[in-house]
Amino acid sequence: MKKGRPIRDARSFLPLTPRVFQVMLALAPKPLHGYALIQEVSRLTEGLIVLRTGTLYLLLRRLRQQHLIEVSGDRPHEDEDDDRRIYYSLTDLGRTVVEAEVQRLRTVVAVVRRQGLFWGKS
Repeated sequence: MKKGRPIRDARSFLPLTPRVFQVMLALAPKPLHGYALIQEVSRLTEGLIVLRTGTLYLLLRRLRQQHLIEVSGDRPHEDEDDDRRIYYSLTDLGRTVVEAEVQRLRTVVAVVRRQGLFWGKS
């Protein structure tokens, strides 16, 4: 962490909204630019979450302010890239927050399973 930045417990960010969670999941494997994020979230959610450009960039700005993502210096080879694109990646805190949210969701699913709810019902 940079000097002067307070250390926050990852759980203080939870629960994540579905859009935030999906954007952060999309960034987990590698840095992506805005349009690629829109496409990846749509793919990951099988079209359930469709991000509009304005919504995405507001969300990205907020995630940067919270130090969950950062502008990435990692870029594809220049013949596969457009220098106007801004690539984003998870920070260490962002990765910890995603892991905490995954654990939170595992706990929720475990409770549902233990109680025999919603499985096998049509």
